[in-house]
Amino acid sequence: MSEKKKATIARIWRGRTAPDRADEYEAYNYEIGIKPLIEKALGVETLREDREDATTFVTISYWADEEAMASFTGASPKDVHHLPRDAEFLLELPERIEVFRIRHRHGSVG
Repeated sequence: MSEKKKATIARIWRGRTAPDRADEYEAYNYEIGIKPLIEKALGVETLREDREDATTFVTISYWADEEAMASFTGASPKDVHHLPRDAEFLLELPERIEVFRIRHRHGSVG
């Protein structure tokens, strides 16, 4: 029986769209960005905040280690990898992502 891997790293991406493009971007991002991520990461969360001036999306993916992230990104896991149509949808292209080591877990989410 294989041992279940435990996430030790969270990789966080943020992007903003105009509110009138948010639904379209969310669907595009899911099909092109999130679905492949789900197949490789230990877990994925997508968040959305709607405001009058912009809609912010946050994707948090969970990984066993940096090597696992690199196997998905094909390069440095700390580099931003834009989707083909991100420039069309996003108000600005994100210049960085955040990579955090998971130190503690408390409670149960989900």
